Amino acid sequence: MKTFVFTAILFCSIPLLAQKPLDTIYANDTKNVALFFPEPIRQGITGSDNFVFTFNREKEQHLGLLQAKPGKESNLLVINKNGAIFSYIVKYRAKLSKLNYFISNSSSIGNENRAGTDEIDTDDINEIPVNKSHNYERFSAYLLNQKTNGALKRKRNNGVVLSLESIVFDKEELYVVVEIKNNSSMDYDVNFLNLYIETRQKGKRKSLQRIYKEPIYKYQLPSKIKEGSSERLVYVLPKFSISNERRVVLEVNEDNGERNIKMKIPHRLINNPN
Repeated sequence: MKTFVFTAILFCSIPLLAQKPLDTIYANDTKNVALFFPEPIRQGITGSDNFVFTFNREKEQHLGLLQAKPGKESNLLVINKNGAIFSYIVKYRAKLSKLNYFISNSSSIGNENRAGTDEIDTDDINEIPVNKSHNYERFSAYLLNQKTNGALKRKRNNGVVLSLESIVFDKEELYVVVEIKNNSSMDYDVNFLNLYIETRQKGKRKSLQRIYKEPIYKYQLPSKIKEGSSERLVYVLPKFSISNERRVVLEVNEDNGERNIKMKIPHRLINNPN
């Protein structure tokens, strides 16, 4: 009965707009995956017993901890003190590349305080702020529907091909369009796909400084690429530029495998997007 009531509240809460694909959070049974929410957590529910989400029920806190046992994927639903609703796909993964997630308000899929509202005053529609993530999703989908004139850069490793198709500037964001093609006879499990900025340190002891560039939105990032198939995706980043002493590195890492690829992207491609 509780599940039915909770689900009904959720569906009533979500605005009548196209919903963005749910992000995926990976966890295992040896480490705590920490989720920091913008407001204190009031309620957290997982859809399967092989996932456990814990938070302080006596003292309001922004922190929740997720653990998982091997099994099928499930979902996590979290409600903040202010009624904001957050929903994620959760999967078990033995090897984790990320242990901390800082959740922003823009990640909310709706607010339960809108439950019970059967009608929307059309005079107020224009006053509802457009969700940026919805814009990211629409423009990313548009980019993937466009024909490409060939890759800007391409790199291979044992039948797996990483291609940088385009870098597009729109408003205040850079959209990085990527294709991963698996020409091998074995499925490719994606552990992570990251972007870094590399800076060569001058001096007697030359070193390489690498700074992780956090995307603000990921569109259609696959977890697995079947043999003989390919997947295209988009990473959205805040607009930035780099000097000629720096470069961007795009890295795709195979889960439980060694077919890893690092692609160096020169500053001219970053500073002169489409």
